[in-house]
Amino acid sequence: MATPSSTTAQADSAQLRRVLGLPALVFFGLVYMVPLTIFTTYGIVTELTGGRTAGAYLVTLLAMLFTAASYSFMVRRFPVAGSAYSYTNLAFGPGVGFLAGWSLLLDYLFLPMINYLLIGLFLNIAFPSIPVWTLVLGSITLVTVLNVLGIHSVAKASNLIVGAQIIFIVVFVAMSVKTLGGQPVDVLSPLLGDGSQPGFGALMAGAAVLCLSFLGFDAVSTLAEEAKDPQRNVPRAIILTTLGAGLLFTLLAYISQLVMPGSHFANTDAAANEVMLKAGGQFLANFFTAAYVAGSLGSALASQAAVSRILYTMGRDKVLPERWFATLSPRFGTPVVATLVVSAFSLLALVIDLATLASLISFGALVAFSAVNLAVIRTHLISDSSHRNLAGLLRYGLIPLVGMCLTLWLWTSLSTLTLTIGLSWFGLGLAYLMVLTSGFRRPVRTVNFSEAA
Repeated sequence: MATPSSTTAQADSAQLRRVLGLPALVFFGLVYMVPLTIFTTYGIVTELTGGRTAGAYLVTLLAMLFTAASYSFMVRRFPVAGSAYSYTNLAFGPGVGFLAGWSLLLDYLFLPMINYLLIGLFLNIAFPSIPVWTLVLGSITLVTVLNVLGIHSVAKASNLIVGAQIIFIVVFVAMSVKTLGGQPVDVLSPLLGDGSQPGFGALMAGAAVLCLSFLGFDAVSTLAEEAKDPQRNVPRAIILTTLGAGLLFTLLAYISQLVMPGSHFANTDAAANEVMLKAGGQFLANFFTAAYVAGSLGSALASQAAVSRILYTMGRDKVLPERWFATLSPRFGTPVVATLVVSAFSLLALVIDLATLASLISFGALVAFSAVNLAVIRTHLISDSSHRNLAGLLRYGLIPLVGMCLTLWLWTSLSTLTLTIGLSWFGLGLAYLMVLTSGFRRPVRTVNFSEAA
């Protein structure tokens, strides 16, 4: 009897056509990563690094390129698979795969929350008479209702939202150049900083938080069944997407720092608004707020829908209580209970601060990235003796090992509070796995996080 996952895969293979070339795959990856995500943590990282956000992005980009290479190796080996969970599961077995998926679940649960918090912060700047908590609650309610109803037009609106952000970036760069014209500019200040947070440690602390900006570069792998020559084009698209997004983030951070030197803001969480006012006045600030809030709302809709489907799949596969999570609305065909659970969890946006929230998302991402780097070594060198030569050791040994070391360095550069919460979440997953397997005596049920998302 076919499982739900295998049935889905068979249906997809009968319908999907290989029509996407390399340019289309790269554009999809760039769209998925959201161009304006740099401004989510701009103020936080600028203060952490003493005005070296552009330099911190270069450090993060270097680490992500090695990890992106590991993703490309895995998708070339398994062109249908598409997530850290599935790669880890294939390399180390379902037990370790479950823990990787559990760490990814931390990201999925916090992604809607950070969007709600940002919507509240930036709308409060535009409408200061409305408290942030009211705006957060309102956005949670709106997104929850839309996801329960099953809004299919969200996907169609995503390209429009990203298009508006690209137009904003062009206008921002143009107005910034105009503002900077005719005045002395220290072109090295975005890389050297203002001296308030000296040393490489501060730069690494900022770079660790910026992993949040790179979430989604591996989403290109989910299009493996629709790509032309997937074993060649999908790995190349992953690398090009990571490089293109990283350079765009660095450029925007560099220009922002030139426009507004220093590392102190009236409101660190909404520092981007101060940059916009300096670069283009109230017009640019209003344009930014509209583009950013629209992007955050779209991201909240998509991320809440994704994590609700993951929880539904875990319930369907009896990893979570089936009675609660594996229930679909008879009327709307959506996982109502799972959606409401995500909404309830998102209420933490009323009490958590942006810096901690961004760091926790980066924690989950870094754990997943570490797992993929290790999966390359296990799959291509330990389990497969054909690559145990100089070329194989350099390609499948050195590259993922460097990626692993850089990822661990970023991971340990996170704050003590972030590491405490993140490791506690990991420990909770380990304890839950022990219960599921009766003390590791029974096999772990397999949950396909890739398809669920």
